[in-house]
Amino acid sequence: MPLTVALTGGIASGKSAVARRFEALGVPVYDADHAARVVVEPGSDGLASIVAAFGDEVLNAERGLDRPAMRRRIFADPAARRTLEAIVHPRVRQWMLEHAQADSGPYVILAIPLLTENIGHYRWVDRILVVDVPQETQILRLVIRDGVDEDLAARILASQASRAGRLALADDVIENSGPEAALDEQVATLHQRYLALAAGKR
Repeated sequence: MPLTVALTGGIASGKSAVARRFEALGVPVYDADHAARVVVEPGSDGLASIVAAFGDEVLNAERGLDRPAMRRRIFADPAARRTLEAIVHPRVRQWMLEHAQADSGPYVILAIPLLTENIGHYRWVDRILVVDVPQETQILRLVIRDGVDEDLAARILASQASRAGRLALADDVIENSGPEAALDEQVATLHQRYLALAAGKR
């Protein structure tokens, strides 16, 4: 199994921008958000389990998952949210593990937005890379990117793991409060470090 680096960070921290830079260097990036869509595709046992739990009303006309309807359902019902997570999250973790194990490169990036909240299930990763920005920067970016007001942006942040909690888990940190171009050098430096660590692992 290659060296596995879990990439995480709070909302609007710049995780996607960091992931794109690793991909540009030829590093495979496996994304938990992508996995969450794959494991509930039409015909999957994940979707069958969701239908068994919630009924046919969560399906769209194409017999796929009606995501807006599902979001409304779990937003109004914490128990429904827990039921959905109990179906989706283990399948996402299994998908991530299988893809990491099957990869032949020296190292892989696993993009996991909610890593801190689920760290107990990801003890198998080798390193944790946190993209870090001050909370004020996150709020400003959310306001600009998503068109929400500052109060809602602050509530979104409050619903996630704390900045201190993420940093406490970090083996490596990318500081991303400046211009996006400043990520290039930081990613290039980490790329060399991970290649060296991967060589040592093998």
